[in-house]
Amino acid sequence: METLTTYLLPLLILPISIFLFLQIHQKTTKKQETNLPGSSGWPFIGENMDFAMLGAQTYVSQRMKKYSQDVFQTSLLGEKMAVFCGAHGHKFLFTNETKLLTSWWPESMNKALLFPEFVNNPVKEVTSLQRNFIRDILKPEALKRYISEMDCMARSHLENDWAPYREVSIFPLSKKYTFALACKLFMSIEDEKHVEKLADQFTLITNGMFSMPINFPGTAYNGAIKGGKLVRDELMNIIAERKKKIKKNEDINLRGDLLSQMLVMKDENGEFMTDMEISNSIIGLLVASYETTSSMVTFVLKYLAEIPEVYEKVFKEQMSIVKSKAPGELLSWEDIEKMKYSWNMAREALRLIPPAQGSFREVVTDFTYAGYTIPKGWKTFWMVHTTHKNPKYFPDPERFDPSRFEGSGPAPYTFVPFGGGPRMCPGKEYARLEVLVFMHNVVTRFRLEKLMPNEKIIFHSSPTPSNGLPVRLIPHTESVRLSNTLSM
Repeated sequence: METLTTYLLPLLILPISIFLFLQIHQKTTKKQETNLPGSSGWPFIGENMDFAMLGAQTYVSQRMKKYSQDVFQTSLLGEKMAVFCGAHGHKFLFTNETKLLTSWWPESMNKALLFPEFVNNPVKEVTSLQRNFIRDILKPEALKRYISEMDCMARSHLENDWAPYREVSIFPLSKKYTFALACKLFMSIEDEKHVEKLADQFTLITNGMFSMPINFPGTAYNGAIKGGKLVRDELMNIIAERKKKIKKNEDINLRGDLLSQMLVMKDENGEFMTDMEISNSIIGLLVASYETTSSMVTFVLKYLAEIPEVYEKVFKEQMSIVKSKAPGELLSWEDIEKMKYSWNMAREALRLIPPAQGSFREVVTDFTYAGYTIPKGWKTFWMVHTTHKNPKYFPDPERFDPSRFEGSGPAPYTFVPFGGGPRMCPGKEYARLEVLVFMHNVVTRFRLEKLMPNEKIIFHSSPTPSNGLPVRLIPHTESVRLSNTLSM
């Protein structure tokens, strides 16, 4: 669920501000004193409209210059909020998880995604039983077994959805691929109609879970709640059927997927996860795959299409792997470990256009940071832009340069697309494998030529190319012919 909290703030805050204004919502808790610099903005509205109009990066950079490079106060989502900045701010928040802070998500997102029984429970109670399961399941050593399946699915996807066409739109195809792969690896669902049905339901969720939280028919929020219920009902049916197969020992071919592993794993007290906890965990993983991983894949390919010299280096590295293998042989963990430059290139894409903008926390006890008091009950927020685009940490920050990640790489707490500390995104390694396997298959088959060089990037549930990133596909046999023709 961590990955669900981090990337829809610009679209969330404006409608919530309007909603709060219309409801004239006023907190009943006593006023909490703080010496934090900053502004709480307009009554009821806070600074939500400024944030939405300026965008996250500009909003934060302006206030860092005006108030403090370390931390400043604001009011977003109807909450008093301390925004922590820079590597020191990241380190403080990441290393004080569970001591001074706990997770916090907007209530609207909880209602769209979680079972009603969970919505009113403390977040830490909802997630503590699940976190260790997910982290163990998504460790590199556990994921190695999926590399060949990822490779096989990537080949099939490119053959069916890319190769027959001269031009494709990368973003919608990336979403289709990453979601289908997640359904296969998490729940062994391969039927295309079943996958499409789930994807349609998830579209309702992601389109509305950060919209105006007014539950009237026809609103996006109403659609998100309906979509969430449809998904939960579907997952509960899938879980019930899998339990029957496990009981009858008919799950031999399914034991490698995440669902079966969650159903049989126990915590330190010998307790199994409940069906609702498993469903919530899978929803979190699927939404992340549907949105953040597809965004990551999209923008990696964007830069490969834009920068020929970067493409050439990735192509050379990937072809050396192809040449070391027998024809048709699938990728292995050893092959992934050879993709050094390719991963540096992907990380640079993540630095410039991260799928997640940051994350929230709730303060559980008063504390002092950089000489300022942060009261209990306040929310905290950190953002990737305070380091990713900061020349203090990344000289000439707008320049695409994978060499930043050579050697020891960036300084600690400056490159944080997956967060950090105990709640670092558990899907980090899964995302790395997925993007590298897909990158390998794309560059060894095609060159990419952007059809809209100045296409804008907009922010929905994650950074999105406004027209889906249309490209022309040039198969390598064709690119060789073109090269020979030009040289004559």
